[in-house]
Amino acid sequence: MGKLLSPARGEMWVENGGSRDIQSPVRDVMRVFHPSKYPHHVPTGLGKTWGLSFSTHISPLTGLALLGTILLFSACQPQSELQHLPYQPEYLQAAHPPSFSPMRIPPDNPLTKAGVALGRKLFFDPILSKDSSIACSSCHQPELAFTDGKALSTGVDGRIGKRSAMSLLNVGFYAKGLFWDGRVATLEEQSLHPVRDTLEMRNAWPVLLQKLQTHAKYPALFRQAFGINNHKEIDSTLVGKALAQYERTLISADTKFDRVMREEAQFTAQEKRGWTIFFDASPAVPTSECSHCHVDPLFSTLNFENNGLVAALSLDDYPDKGRGIVTGNRNDNGLFRVPTLRNLKYTAPYMHDGRFKTLEAVLDHYASGGHPGTNVSPNVRKLKLSERDRADLIAFLNTLNDEN
Repeated sequence: MGKLLSPARGEMWVENGGSRDIQSPVRDVMRVFHPSKYPHHVPTGLGKTWGLSFSTHISPLTGLALLGTILLFSACQPQSELQHLPYQPEYLQAAHPPSFSPMRIPPDNPLTKAGVALGRKLFFDPILSKDSSIACSSCHQPELAFTDGKALSTGVDGRIGKRSAMSLLNVGFYAKGLFWDGRVATLEEQSLHPVRDTLEMRNAWPVLLQKLQTHAKYPALFRQAFGINNHKEIDSTLVGKALAQYERTLISADTKFDRVMREEAQFTAQEKRGWTIFFDASPAVPTSECSHCHVDPLFSTLNFENNGLVAALSLDDYPDKGRGIVTGNRNDNGLFRVPTLRNLKYTAPYMHDGRFKTLEAVLDHYASGGHPGTNVSPNVRKLKLSERDRADLIAFLNTLNDEN
């Protein structure tokens, strides 16, 4: 199947006997000056390009004026100063751990070695922020399972954000939207939001792109990753694609739980009992209701739930309406994404507002049944958990930590 082409910079469509060719402005002008030499190729596309119409018979004076205009137009177009650099993409296979669903990779943004490397450089580079003070990694630190250890994240000028930074581990498998409220569908789009968010990087895309385009190294890296011919082709779309490629490599799938599932390890007696409580797997242990919302292997359904954190007399009383801000549906007010339970050892404090500092505090909340509300999940109810039950449950949760 032929590839659908469009005119590149400095080029235009020219009708050619019912078909279309892409011709440069200078070559088309030569045809205007020598119609007898090119009788079959009247440059109709030239007139369409500038909103003018031309006769096939042009006086020398008019032709010279036209030639000067076009040469000036061509001189203003970006030159292909990067074409001497090789563009030989080395494609990578997306990770597919056992029991995980295949990662969905957009066909227009396959993983490549150069793309992932560029995304990683951008992720750790504070150039993305207004004053070059913070990077993506400021709120998503590898040693904290790509969170920041804060209840609410801090942006440029010390501005405090509205929510806690979510872990990015396994984010490439999230198929129901991203952020706590699911406001975007893809990683490519998600990566663009923090840059312009006034509580995060607080930058303007035109300003950032100017920095990247005139940077000593980035144009070559974008060439290697995406095959651009000119530094001016660096845009927000390519930045988003590069960051998305890197984030799709952030995989957590080698916890003790994973090794037990692969029959490479065994739970201790305490961990096994905690597993039974977590999955409500035996009438001999109390019910915890955990596995209704935290389904393996991601340990999240990726759905949006109200877990009774906030006392609200009506659906309009939630200070942070969460999912409802996105959908405009009152019934979605107070709903937030069910977070993963992987790597809880590194991701405290917990919940979308970071209100709980410890796992013990989280269990206290759920054991209490939380605050009632119109749209609170039916799985949030009072639980009868003894001290032993809680200790065993936490022992199991600790098998979800990926020490690698």
